[in-house]
Amino acid sequence: MTVQTEDDYEDLLGLWSDLESGLGIVLGNPDSIQEFEPRVWQYDRWMQALLKRDTDVGLYLLFQLATNSPVGYSASHALVCAVLCHLIAVDLKLPQTERDSLVHAALTMNMAMTALQDELASQVDKPSPAQRNVIGTHAASADLMLGARGVVDALWRHIVIRHHDDSIDLGALQDLSPVNRLVRILRVIDRYAAMISPRKNREGRTATDSARALLSNAIAQSDEVGQALIRTVGLCPPGTYVALDNHEIAVVTRRSQTLNQPFVVIVINEAGALLNPPRLHPTTQGQPAIENSLAASAIHERLNHHLILQLGVNAARQIEGQLPESAKAGAISHRV
Repeated sequence: MTVQTEDDYEDLLGLWSDLESGLGIVLGNPDSIQEFEPRVWQYDRWMQALLKRDTDVGLYLLFQLATNSPVGYSASHALVCAVLCHLIAVDLKLPQTERDSLVHAALTMNMAMTALQDELASQVDKPSPAQRNVIGTHAASADLMLGARGVVDALWRHIVIRHHDDSIDLGALQDLSPVNRLVRILRVIDRYAAMISPRKNREGRTATDSARALLSNAIAQSDEVGQALIRTVGLCPPGTYVALDNHEIAVVTRRSQTLNQPFVVIVINEAGALLNPPRLHPTTQGQPAIENSLAASAIHERLNHHLILQLGVNAARQIEGQLPESAKAGAISHRV
């Protein structure tokens, strides 16, 4: 599916939103779900099918959903973690069975505190003693819930019960057992996804700040997981906002071969006014450059996301030589 029209954009956004809301129903009401494990597999296949259409567009919509509102935080967090685990599994060339167990653990690791996660996302005060007790026991409780619902994948369940275990944070990834390797991957992804998500008691950190924090730790500890995450989504993932060194503001639309030089679409000019139409700018081709990243809360204008994505898709096709000459001319006219 392309995003050449507003209907295309709305249809694709609707599919990602439906996936997120459907996952929220499964995680929030597991007792009412018949054939729980097949349902998790179904959502996994749905997620993969959407990513296969266009990974950059999928990441754009996912980060937009994750960073713009704390509503439905638990399902949003699970979906972000599952997508990133899938992409890292591909990057690290994990065996298919390990990839499957990792992604399913990402989807279900917090199922014992779904309602509490949503509550905490909109709660200003610190967790109460009762809430802290649920937080402290949720991994073991989730494992018991999975067992009660017929999940027999031991690796999936081991990852869930140990996804806060920091004893496996040191050492080379290839020297770890499969379960320890996958637990470490999920721990890194879990922290990154939590960093970028907003709460009532704090704004989400920018994706770039989160990535740099992880990258610093990855370099210091030779952590392949943090490095793979940055390699996979970049320092500025699609769907996140950046300030340029000429005082314009842009939204990242596609990754490039250079981690800190993605394709961006400039949406606000140096005077702070909405740019209409928005303008595509491949930062690999020179100024203006990205100066820093911005939290989603810093953007108050209503953006034309379908046009932003259309510019990004056209840029990718142009690079691949897939655009007809007439379309190439139209795409180039929006460049800096």
